[in-house]
Amino acid sequence: MDALYRAEILEHYRRPHHYGHIEEPDITHHDANPFCGDDITIDLKIADGKVVDAAFRGKGCAISQASASMLMDEIIGASLDDLKQWTKENVLDLLGIEIGPVRLKCALLPLKVMKAGVWGLEDMDE
Repeated sequence: MDALYRAEILEHYRRPHHYGHIEEPDITHHDANPFCGDDITIDLKIADGKVVDAAFRGKGCAISQASASMLMDEIIGASLDDLKQWTKENVLDLLGIEIGPVRLKCALLPLKVMKAGVWGLEDMDE
């Protein structure tokens, strides 16, 4: 089973979904992991409290880039409240393989960026 998930991770790394940027996004957030060099920026377009488009760009290892690609697939159509509920377990389930402590920050960087952007948007609305 691990081989199937590893193949999917490599596929998302080689041909990421929703890679690029969105013109006039409602949310844009960036972060990086200086220890490994992973770098992710996420753009979200929001309408009626839901994600109608999502894109990411960045560089880094296969785990961080695949995690971002898989996350973009999952969050389109989700409400902002749903995005706030995402946890590391959700991301690890998407990846489907055991992630060691060294790679955990790589896998979770896209989640961190997405949640910071969503919470930041709410702070701006107050």
